[in-house]
Amino acid sequence: MVGARRFVDNLLRQRRGGWLQRRLRIDPSSDAELRTAILLRSARVGADSVHEEFVSSLHQRLAEEMDEPPAPAPLARRQVIVRLGVTAAASAAVGAGLDQVLTSNHQAPAPTPPEPVIAAPPELAPDNGVWMTVATTEDLPEGSSIRFDLGTITGFVTRTNTQVRAVSGICTHLGCKLNLDAPAKMLNCPCHGASFSVTGAVLEHRLKFALQPLPLIQAREVGGAIQVFAPPPNG
Repeated sequence: MVGARRFVDNLLRQRRGGWLQRRLRIDPSSDAELRTAILLRSARVGADSVHEEFVSSLHQRLAEEMDEPPAPAPLARRQVIVRLGVTAAASAAVGAGLDQVLTSNHQAPAPTPPEPVIAAPPELAPDNGVWMTVATTEDLPEGSSIRFDLGTITGFVTRTNTQVRAVSGICTHLGCKLNLDAPAKMLNCPCHGASFSVTGAVLEHRLKFALQPLPLIQAREVGGAIQVFAPPPNG
């Protein structure tokens, strides 16, 4: 075994080994050491600068010891460098693939939670409501919105595509009264920055949970009057 170790040491230093190389017999245990030495030598910086005379002698000696035919002539320096480069690139590709597998197995991204499903806007329908006039036809041209406050209910009525529609004027977060931005056709909450469309849909907010749309209020246009169905002022 000592002889094998000396041979390995000479191999790492690219020495020919003299009588030791000629008299050393290859057995299973020393074969493993030889393979390890070759791998270590190839991993060193400048491993591509192999002495061709040394490689040729090594091939010849190993072939004689193992009773095998002589190895083919060593590759030229440029061929060795090219093959080493190809092998390194293939190894890098395999390493990248393995890294991807390990990453996918141990650091799988958390699934994106589904967007909350917001139900259709509810409709305010008082048990003892009555139809009450909040504006005239002339007060509500196409595309416009106006506020109404009946004491028992506050909201906004809008004419869109000749249809009259009314929504609650109270934010669905904490009950703040909304302000009308007529040019932008938006209803803004002064308390926490939420915004709704004049049809009640949520446009934006800074809350950490889903904001509900504005409830609808029954509305109609009769005889030049815009009316909503609401509780009477005296209850």
